[in-house]
Amino acid sequence: MPKKTDNKKKQEEMLYDLADLFKVFGDSTRIRILYSLMDGSLCVTDLASVLEMNQSAVSHQLKILKQNKLVKSTRAGKAILYELADEHVKSILEIGQEHIEEL
Repeated sequence: MPKKTDNKKKQEEMLYDLADLFKVFGDSTRIRILYSLMDGSLCVTDLASVLEMNQSAVSHQLKILKQNKLVKSTRAGKAILYELADEHVKSILEIGQEHIEEL
């Protein structure tokens, strides 16, 4: 039978992981990237154009988003396309938007 301290440690780890996830959402550039990807896949060049940013800055933010499993990439010839990792990411953005619109 698992000890209560093991369950508490697991819960604390989960809460720290959740806090880290929400920190990623604390950057408006990353939110803009995620919103841009809600309609489908884009390459870095297209994202940079849409966001009016340089490719290096977009690539840096995409790396963070990818490390946190919020976006995924696929190769299409020479280009790398980025898209939301799954429907959960879209749901988080939509729920957040609904929340702020209620205020």
